[in-house]
Amino acid sequence: MSSPDRRCRRRRTPPTRTWLLRGLLAAVLLGALVLSIDLMRSHDKTARGAQIAEFAVGGLSPEQARSALDKLSVSAASPVVLETESGRVAVDPDALGLSFDADATLDRLLEQPRNPWKRLTALLGATHQVSPVVHLDTAAFDEELDAQRKTLERAAVEGGVHFDGTTPVADLPAAGLRIDRAAAKQTLTREWLGGNSLQLAMEPFDPTVSAETVQATLDGPARQVTASELTLTGAEKPITVSPAQLGRLVTFVSDGQGGLVPAVSQRNLKRVLGAQLDATESTPVNASFSLAGGSPSVVPARNGAKVDAAATAAAIASTSVKKERSAQIVHKTLRPKLTTAKARDLGVREVIAEYATGGFSGPSGENIRLVAQQVNGAVILPGETFSLNGHTGTRGAAQGYVSSVIIDNGHAAKAIGGGISQFATTLYNASYFAGLEDVTHTEHDYYISRYPEAREATVFEGAIDLQFRNNTDHGIVIQTGWSPSSVTVRLWGTKKYEVESFTGSRTNHTSPQELVLPAGDDCIPSSGAQGFTTSNTRVVRDAKSGAELSRHTRTVKYAPEPIVRCR
Repeated sequence: MSSPDRRCRRRRTPPTRTWLLRGLLAAVLLGALVLSIDLMRSHDKTARGAQIAEFAVGGLSPEQARSALDKLSVSAASPVVLETESGRVAVDPDALGLSFDADATLDRLLEQPRNPWKRLTALLGATHQVSPVVHLDTAAFDEELDAQRKTLERAAVEGGVHFDGTTPVADLPAAGLRIDRAAAKQTLTREWLGGNSLQLAMEPFDPTVSAETVQATLDGPARQVTASELTLTGAEKPITVSPAQLGRLVTFVSDGQGGLVPAVSQRNLKRVLGAQLDATESTPVNASFSLAGGSPSVVPARNGAKVDAAATAAAIASTSVKKERSAQIVHKTLRPKLTTAKARDLGVREVIAEYATGGFSGPSGENIRLVAQQVNGAVILPGETFSLNGHTGTRGAAQGYVSSVIIDNGHAAKAIGGGISQFATTLYNASYFAGLEDVTHTEHDYYISRYPEAREATVFEGAIDLQFRNNTDHGIVIQTGWSPSSVTVRLWGTKKYEVESFTGSRTNHTSPQELVLPAGDDCIPSSGAQGFTTSNTRVVRDAKSGAELSRHTRTVKYAPEPIVRCR
């Protein structure tokens, strides 16, 4: 009997498993697609779901995130509440050496998670805490905790000597509980901005300095400290430190090996000699440009000097126990941002654009003179953005500005600083014809006939700014000129662009409405004027080849100037 025919048969994958595999593959592909789309949408934004303390900071532009971090900066200025088993105290963050680095924190927020699961859960609404970047000055931290030990530490005293006036006083050693300094540093940097009080861990403490060592220091070196005055050199005029001041400055602290050494804390240095030492400091001066004689020349930069508090404190401490009573003030050299060499390499050699306006009144003219004076000589490095509000700062009565005409809520009124917009328009047009990048500017609500249509700018402190970027490879120097009837802005650099300007026709005219205001200084009568829409086109060409580089049209809608009657 023959055997049955045996044939090789291929196993078939069960239908259920096939659908599961296909579903899994589809889910993976869909997830990858979703994550890819999210990656593109989150470019230049903070990581989705990011949170710092109670602030939600995920999915924000850098500008929006900066606003949120500004709120955190306000929290960073509040007192820090420290608690231990022994007590509770509120301390200024600066005294603890704590500082919040908003710039570095923003960079951290803009880092996108590499973990796909973290990104996916964030899409579904999950949040994750991002640690703010916090810096801690260890020396200030230790000094503040030493100052607060009577409240925060339980009967823990390292042997030492301090002064009551000019008399040395013993700090006898005692065992007890002391703040765990290493753990406290981690707690502060990790939890400081969380808004809660910080519980600091304690550890047993055994003094390293004996009572005998304290007494020997009291009878010997400590008496030398206040025996006579000490002279600080290294300044134009030497500083004399009296015995009473030395008593406030110097203490004797553990050297970690059972002995005592003289020490001066930076806090005591600032409290006792701060004003005198500050007078020995100088601010670095950037190189600048003199435009006298019709051509630019570099005015050399100057280094500045700042007291090296740690080194100066150490010099005073070591000298305080010597018979030779002269110590050196140690300074750190501060370099200017713009050095002489760098200024000479900026290529500031010719006028690249110039613009003038006129027709202003007396009070407005005074304000224009002041702001022109502030801006004159400003240097804009390649790639930098110039901000009119940022450069001048506050423009109020304290700075010499006077009341003049402004546009307020759609009609003419008076306020301190009126007329600044005329200078802003002049500066804007100079930057326009230099081919510089327009970062931000805002036109007036209604058209003012002495300005070019759709090519003018207004400013308002704290709200509306004029900003433009130096998009050339060379430095730019702003030169201003003022007379009672006109103001001129001239930009110096190396010419890179040729600019053409085309103004469009007026369309969509609108009629003014009548506005009745209470009579008084703030009411300025007006016959009104029509509103309209117009445009301006700027064509930027390469100065050497004439090739067109860009063409941009800006459309502006001017509101009608109201008919104002004062009653």
